[in-house]
Amino acid sequence: MPYRDLREYIAQLENEGEVQRIEEQVQPVYEVGAIIRRSYDLQAPAPFFLNLRGYSGQAILGAPIGLSGRKGRTFARFAISMDMPPDSTPLEIIKEYSRRIKKPIKPVLVKDGPCKENVLLGDAVDLQIFPAPVLHQGDSGPYLGTWHAIITKDPDSEVHHWGLCRLMIHDRKTMVGNFLPVRDMGGQRYAYNQNRGALEFAIALGTEPVTPWVAGTRFPPDVSEVDIIGGIRQAPLELVKCETVDLAVPATSEIVVEGLILPRGQGEDGSRPIYYVTAITHRNNPILPVSCMGMSVDDSSVSFSLTKAANILDEVRSRGLPVKAVYCPPEAASQWTIASTKIPYSDCARNLAQAIWQTGWGRSSCYLFIVEEDVDVTDMGQVLWAVSTTHHSKHGTLQVENEPEERTRHLGAYASFDCPWPREWPKEAISMKASFNNIWPKEVQEKVLRDWHAYGYK
Repeated sequence: MPYRDLREYIAQLENEGEVQRIEEQVQPVYEVGAIIRRSYDLQAPAPFFLNLRGYSGQAILGAPIGLSGRKGRTFARFAISMDMPPDSTPLEIIKEYSRRIKKPIKPVLVKDGPCKENVLLGDAVDLQIFPAPVLHQGDSGPYLGTWHAIITKDPDSEVHHWGLCRLMIHDRKTMVGNFLPVRDMGGQRYAYNQNRGALEFAIALGTEPVTPWVAGTRFPPDVSEVDIIGGIRQAPLELVKCETVDLAVPATSEIVVEGLILPRGQGEDGSRPIYYVTAITHRNNPILPVSCMGMSVDDSSVSFSLTKAANILDEVRSRGLPVKAVYCPPEAASQWTIASTKIPYSDCARNLAQAIWQTGWGRSSCYLFIVEEDVDVTDMGQVLWAVSTTHHSKHGTLQVENEPEERTRHLGAYASFDCPWPREWPKEAISMKASFNNIWPKEVQEKVLRDWHAYGYK
């Protein structure tokens, strides 16, 4: 069954040993961020802060879908968020995600929900009542929004967009955020600027576990993310109407912030829009989810590595290209894509590289590795072996440059590394892999696997 709210998800994470309750008093300025970052580095359980200095009765869940250090369960938290077994492999998660997003389920509107237990309007609106942490040294202020959904509505199509970008508290009633110009929210903001109107927003913090990582995933502008959330949950998401804007939010959210973004020139702080808050609703004793961005793996890189791989795989397969698997290692900050394929013709790898870069999701694959179909793309040992033994440093590298203004356009140069054996080589010229699965007789392999524990291995 899908999780109704963040609290059910936390309970399941605890059952699976993926949560560390922290009863010791912790300071939201720097200390929370440092503990979360250390938990990422060690792939330790998600820190659950229950005693935050200055904020009685409130809690923070750090690293909601961070990687797990338990053997065979690296993506346990992400799998659990999808109600899959915690030992699901990356390729199993990618396959199931791809299947579910093809079956979207529309949300249902309900009259009330736990997010309405406390309603703050007018002078009662105060963002500073929440334990928003100052995560990194050098941050300008506390970040309330690091793992959430920002809900807006397109002025023309009426399509609701659910996005994710960090939000910093400026004062009691305003936040500073950002829009990427190539994303849907940036386009909606542009449309409102043209009409000189204000853009309504609602921010849902502490939802059930699927919503924030879907909000941070790229979809075409005409796709409704809330329908995708329903498809992934395999059940409709329950929404409740906001108090001051014409939007609806997940009814079981821990915290909801509503308001307006004024047109360019009226509500700007430099290049960043200002979020003017008109209402706050929240549950009793709210739990704030927090993701601490940094090197090398955080929650966004975990979710994007899997969803990006699934979307690239679907796109290139729809073009008839013979791709077996795609993987984007989370450690590579979304810059690497590894694709395995059989090579039916000599220029196949080059064509596949161009096809991947042409997809909406593949544009961020600055480093693309094409390997043989028998290489496990999730095993970095196998990938490095393929690059080291089958890649020709000159003929096997395809470089694509972009114009000098690439940084302002959020573009970069690309490189593809063609690592399959050359198609034109005769079979006898290709070395057999001296691997367990290739070199030994099948009956010997089976006996070794069967007797592994008898040899003394655990």
